[in-house]
Amino acid sequence: MNQLINIVPKMEKNKIKTRFKARIRKNRQIINKQLNDFFEWVKGAELVSLKECNTIEDPVRPELDNEFRTSYGRKIYGVKYKNEIHAIMCFAFTNKVPKTVKELDNLSKDAFLQSALRDQKVGQIAIAYTVWSKKKGGGKLIVKEVFKMIKKSNHLNRLVTLSPLTEMATKFHLRNKAKLISVNETTQNFEYTK
Repeated sequence: MNQLINIVPKMEKNKIKTRFKARIRKNRQIINKQLNDFFEWVKGAELVSLKECNTIEDPVRPELDNEFRTSYGRKIYGVKYKNEIHAIMCFAFTNKVPKTVKELDNLSKDAFLQSALRDQKVGQIAIAYTVWSKKKGGGKLIVKEVFKMIKKSNHLNRLVTLSPLTEMATKFHLRNKAKLISVNETTQNFEYTK
């Protein structure tokens, strides 16, 4: 009788062990599929220039309209995958690093007007003043792609941000290997160098 009692718990343990192993295998398959899906979208994404964006979606500077974002040589770039935009970054081109949005406006106008008199190349510094992502990994990807584009440019030599003084912005830029170069009254500047 005692042997029968000892066998039942062993059978239960084996059954639980088998179920546990099966669950681990299933979870491993799910995680691998999710990783493959993630890397598929990252590999297939491309950097595109946009004529406009939905400014309401912008968590950083929703008050800036599309006219501001596209006038005086300013640009909007997006990461596109399967005809959908998954991340957006807006730029102004200047010759100095701005500390406020007003200064960004003035410096980018000045650089644009100077370029009309010279070679049509607006500013030497790309100032990223807003970035947001609709899909995980999109923010990091757009920073990487824009940085590559700037390095290929023959007139741009720096990628600097005009970021809000938030923990989220600080963590995002530091995680993406940017260097904090200035903390201002209402903003902070990070520079991407690698």
